[in-house]
Amino acid sequence: MKIAIAVNFKKPKAKELAQEVAHYLQQKGVSVVGPESELSEGISEKVDFVLSLGGDGSILALMHKNPQLDAPIIGVNFGTLGFLADISAQNLYRSLDAILDGNYTVQERLMLEGTTSDGASCFAVNELVVHRGSNYNLVDIGLTVNGKYFNTFSADGVIVATPSGSTAYSLSAGGPIVSPELQAVVITPICPHALSNRPIVLHQPDLIEVEYLSDYLPVEVAFDGICRFSLKPKEVLSIRPSTKRFRLVSVPDFDYFATLRTKLNWTGSLRN
Repeated sequence: MKIAIAVNFKKPKAKELAQEVAHYLQQKGVSVVGPESELSEGISEKVDFVLSLGGDGSILALMHKNPQLDAPIIGVNFGTLGFLADISAQNLYRSLDAILDGNYTVQERLMLEGTTSDGASCFAVNELVVHRGSNYNLVDIGLTVNGKYFNTFSADGVIVATPSGSTAYSLSAGGPIVSPELQAVVITPICPHALSNRPIVLHQPDLIEVEYLSDYLPVEVAFDGICRFSLKPKEVLSIRPSTKRFRLVSVPDFDYFATLRTKLNWTGSLRN
């Protein structure tokens, strides 16, 4: 077995832990690649897993620096609010032992890809965001879904999120939480002028077209907050399900609902 280690060295004690983990894996007979320095070097070797030490942002950075990556990701969380990196540092070695024993599953999560009429393109694990950018006023953004007119939003922008991204920016903008195994997208307007504009969940459309209708300055398009470019007036962004899937390792003691309760500070409890 070969495992690459990718580390966010901005996290406290990340370097020391990465070295300890590499030594631990080698003692278990695992061939170790890395740790990669600041995630800046691409993972060129074929590996069975990538161990990401950091948080959700570290995983997103890893994916965008390694777009060819097909190996499942083992996400270890050093941060606070995170849903992709679901293994805590305290449970790291127990989780690694489970994985080495074959006691794990691999989630195949939906990703999106977007292309403008000018040919700029990128992919997203969490979301694509069209935002008003340098404009000091609301912008008009028109959407069609599978060739049918959906709506025109006068807003700060619009978010098109995967189920993985439903707990990220979309959630902050008032969008719903979508279970990550679903094949769906969430369309969430950002600060819409009309109070009747609400987020909507769609069953994995074949094509979503976003047209910038206002005759103002270009708006900004961001993929996972990492890949960015501009969209000019009357330009169209075409969004499709990616042929690639985001592959995330899940260990037996992972409980998605417990993660929601913990991360979002839900206070409900069972009553007799």
